[in-house]
This record gives sequence, C-alpha cells and structure tokens, in this order.
Amino acid sequence: MPKQRTKSAAKKRFRLTATGKVRGNVAGKRHNLRKRSQKMKRQARGTMIMRPESARLIKACLPHA
Repeated sequence: MPKQRTKSAAKKRFRLTATGKVRGNVAGKRHNLRKRSQKMKRQARGTMIMRPESARLIKACLPHA
C-alpha cells in the first residue's frame, strides 16, 4: 500500500484546533490595502475558523492532523 501524504501547501497554511476545526489566515491582506476600509483591515488580523465546506477539503489534504 502506498503511504498517505500530507499536502505541503496545506500544512504551511492551515492548522487544526483542539476541537478539530480548521484555522487559517484571513484573505485579502496582501496588497491594495489603500482601497480597503480600516474596519476590514482591523477585522482581518490574525486567523479565522474556516467554514465547514472548506474545512472538509482542507482536512482531506491533512490526513494525519
């Protein structure tokens, strides 16, 4: 049987919480920040819990997490 591999892109970008939820960075903070409101930039700090439909795809890329 071949071994299961973790997707390198996923392990660099996401991690699981203790309850099994997927945590990742907030999108939209790389460039063109002058267009974005101060409220959006403030709320996009740190990380966020991914939606269940996205989390299902991400967990498939992290078989050992």
